[in-house]
Amino acid sequence: GIVLELLKEAMVSKLGDTKGFLIDGYPRELKEAEEFESKIGEPKLVFCLDCSAETMSSRLLMRNQSSQHSDNAETIKEAIESYFQASKPVIAYYERKTQLCKVDAEGTQEDVFLEVCKTIDSFLK
Repeated sequence: GIVLELLKEAMVSKLGDTKGFLIDGYPRELKEAEEFESKIGEPKLVFCLDCSAETMSSRLLMRNQSSQHSDNAETIKEAIESYFQASKPVIAYYERKTQLCKVDAEGTQEDVFLEVCKTIDSFLK
């Protein structure tokens, strides 16, 4: 609830200055999606950056090498499994509402970023 209230406050304060908002990593669970819609409104577009568990794991292990994260392969595997379990209902929910845009995230950071930008640009036209 607190995160949602802070998010709403930040969005309301910028309404006149923007064409929209890109919210990273939210909602993570179906309950959060439903609360977002009831307190803020329906999103116009929802991205799902779609890649394999192997790609996620390799990227998280690389992140660990370049930062102070100390997750090991087993911790990462458990986190990925938990993510997939929590995100399946959210993805299905937005697929039914035709707001979901799946982006192939197996490519490089630059490729994924460009694909997201193209989608946003075509959506705003």
